[in-house]
Amino acid sequence: MIGYYVHHQGSGHLNRARTVAAHCPVPVTGLSTLSEPQDWPWPGQWVRLPRDDDGDPAGFGDVTAGGRLHWAPVGHAGLRGRMALIARWIEGTAPRLLMSDVSVEVALLARLLGTPVALAAMRGDRTDPPHRMAYDLAELVLAPWPAALPEPGRPAHWSAKTVHTGAFSRFDGRPRPAGEPGRTDRSRTQRRVLLLMGSGGADVTPGEVKAARAATPGWEWTTLGGPDGGWSADPWPALCAADVVVTHAGQNALAECAAARRPAVVVPQERPFGEQAATARALTRGRLAVVTPHWPTPEAWPALLEQAHERGGDRWSHWAPGDGATRAATALAEAAGHAAPVRHPGAPQHPTVPRTPGAP
Repeated sequence: MIGYYVHHQGSGHLNRARTVAAHCPVPVTGLSTLSEPQDWPWPGQWVRLPRDDDGDPAGFGDVTAGGRLHWAPVGHAGLRGRMALIARWIEGTAPRLLMSDVSVEVALLARLLGTPVALAAMRGDRTDPPHRMAYDLAELVLAPWPAALPEPGRPAHWSAKTVHTGAFSRFDGRPRPAGEPGRTDRSRTQRRVLLLMGSGGADVTPGEVKAARAATPGWEWTTLGGPDGGWSADPWPALCAADVVVTHAGQNALAECAAARRPAVVVPQERPFGEQAATARALTRGRLAVVTPHWPTPEAWPALLEQAHERGGDRWSHWAPGDGATRAATALAEAAGHAAPVRHPGAPQHPTVPRTPGAP
């Protein structure tokens, strides 16, 4: 058994967990504040955790424990409950490995209980004491980007236990919708922009989007996500139909754009530890997308869209080769002491493992 902690912020952590778990030959139990998704590859193997961020922040005390942790609110019943529930699950299940994506505190708890830990790597400056502790204690670090574009400045002993899977998404290997061209279609007079905002928070205002749209009359804009956009459980058709995708530098959004091999304008957003800015620098080094550090002025948009359109999306294959989820699942299974071949979605499923007594 492998435990897989899924952070609840945004949708990227959950999408990544579902994709990896679908390929894993070892039963995978999700542990998260989020509800079990209907398509979780191991039905019933999910532990719903209480929230640890509700209530009055004024009563949270020193949430960092003097800078040694990231989030441990003092006296918070939800924090006690979630950590106790994880500990009971580990005690009753004796997992071979716990994958943390991403929580320093959950990784530390698991290791204190004698369970080996794997971490999902994040770009940016992770040299603060909590991150150093988590990376130091981990048996395995999974980096969802190519080895050819590493994150600079990482200690050698972190790199030695890092498996670079390349980016991966739920859409890897999915055929294009019928009628959608494999390359940018230059025959249409009204070209299409897909603004992919996601659900993890946005630095862009509806007014800025409106101004960009007005400045590019030859382009038809569609917005998915964000405070003023639509929502789709399946953005694949919209991705494939876009001549250019405009998106932030979150790992999941980029992986989905890469899976569709769409030209892109990437605007990194403010995130802790400079994560998206660091990802944007890697994209620039790899010449994978047109990158602009801030939301452009209206008059800059026509040239940016043309530049991305001319560059195309073929170089995304260097970022997301298509087998990243298989690589991640293989690395997790091996770290858990399992050497059987990975699963492939659509193949016969393993029998459901009985739920741990007392788990929700």
